Amino acid sequence: MNVLAAILASKRAEIAALREGAHADAPYAARATLDVVTALRRDGPLRLIAEVKLKSPSAGVLSRVLDAPSRAEAYARAGAAMVSVLCDAPYFDGAWAHLASARARVEVPLLAKEFVLDPLQIACARRHGADAVLVIARIVDAAKLAELVRAARAHALEPLVEIVDERELEAALTAGARVVGVNARDLDTLAIDAARTARVLAAVPRDVVALHLSGLRTPEDVAAVAASRADGALVGEILMRQDDPTELLRRFLRAADGSR
Repeated sequence: MNVLAAILASKRAEIAALREGAHADAPYAARATLDVVTALRRDGPLRLIAEVKLKSPSAGVLSRVLDAPSRAEAYARAGAAMVSVLCDAPYFDGAWAHLASARARVEVPLLAKEFVLDPLQIACARRHGADAVLVIARIVDAAKLAELVRAARAHALEPLVEIVDERELEAALTAGARVVGVNARDLDTLAIDAARTARVLAAVPRDVVALHLSGLRTPEDVAAVAASRADGALVGEILMRQDDPTELLRRFLRAADGSR
């Protein structure tokens, strides 16, 4: 069983727990969500999404000096347009509680980053303070993708549809996605493919927000994406290797608007 298959098996068990009412008392169900499309649509510098990710299958354990809400606060203070919060526990040491605690500390949009297979997970993201939810085209069929996009909108969340190729782009557009992220990392092999990512990003229609996901490690990497079709980019692992990510994120933000 590869890593993605193992993650999805664990998600199915978690969905069963959600059906039994876990997380139903989370505090943010009535909160108005923020406008994610406006926050991420580029009208100048590349928008940067900074990620709270304590561990990953590819990187192992990352910095724990800052807890999840403190790291989210550091990202927002440094200028991130959005903060992504991992919610998966077994493989990323994330938690829905990390999302809720970040919401209490920051005013920028929050992305619930999960492996979503069921609308129950979307409802859980909403209750814990998300403004957007990740929907990965690779792990569902086209009909389920469309269902999840509709469910996100029903909960006033923006679905950020993650794709890897042109076929998945077509499925995302058919489902009505307004925000599409092209993952540079193949979820099956965990390898980075920059050429594929650039090709698929270039194919995203101009009226859809296009994001570059994964694989950015240096200001030069960010500057290269800033010169592309992308509206924004997600930066995760390299920031999570910093006990204090503030200065590195500021360097990335300078690269995002063409300065050094």
